[in-house]
Amino acid sequence: MVNNKGLIAVVDDELDIAQLFCDALQATNGFTIFAFTEPQTAFEHFELNREDYRLIISDLRMPSINGMELIKKIKELNPYIRTILMTAFAINDDLFYEYAKKELINGFLQKPIHLCDLHAEVNNQLHTYELLKQESFMACL
Repeated sequence: MVNNKGLIAVVDDELDIAQLFCDALQATNGFTIFAFTEPQTAFEHFELNREDYRLIISDLRMPSINGMELIKKIKELNPYIRTILMTAFAINDDLFYEYAKKELINGFLQKPIHLCDLHAEVNNQLHTYELLKQESFMACL
């Protein structure tokens, strides 16, 4: 494992968006950022590194596996991981609201996304991750 605070993945089937967000997040101190254009490849990487991941940022509409399916599969393997779903489309899906209520989806960003909004949401989710891990640790004492 990379010796740092953890891993973050950006999953978007549009290479330019995945790379832009990956590059923008490189300044997130101590984290290794990965960009994936294939949801299945992202999931396979997550399976191999599930304990090291802190955050998954996924587009909603992608071929093969949509963002909500990807997030659900990831949360089944590591319920502590934080997730952000993003889309350029309006959300009129009951499943989205169900996933948000069950905290499978922890954050949401509407495209086009300003990089300052991306940074703010990423920082919020990473902070929440740390708080939840501390609560879990304290409950074990």
